[in-house]
Amino acid sequence: MRQALWPEEDTLSLASEIKQFFAGKLPLLHEVLLAVDERGRTLGFAELSIRTYAEGCITEHIAYLEGWYVLPDHRRLGVGGKLVAAAEQWGRAQGCTEFGSDALLDNAVSAAAHRALGFEETAQIRCFRKLLS
Repeated sequence: MRQALWPEEDTLSLASEIKQFFAGKLPLLHEVLLAVDERGRTLGFAELSIRTYAEGCITEHIAYLEGWYVLPDHRRLGVGGKLVAAAEQWGRAQGCTEFGSDALLDNAVSAAAHRALGFEETAQIRCFRKLLS
């Protein structure tokens, strides 16, 4: 599912990240929530962190939705909403009063899903990088 969410990422890197998380060696990622059906099949996930900064937020202790994915045949059935509701509850338990997230500029489906769950769009940005040699 991580590969489906981030298809441009290397499969081995994605697998390594999650192994590091479960080994307690990935400081950014604090929690992974799974949506599981009655047969034990994983339908989706949410990866969460605590950030000190997020666009449009005013506090320095922000619950952040780092990754959010639901299998295509289970979308628009409430699975994603339940994951986000559980993520919000986790954020409150961490002492957070704000919940941040992001989506790529061209991902209209994700933007619509965020809005449907009560997120308000705070910014649209393009990020740049240049290697210094």
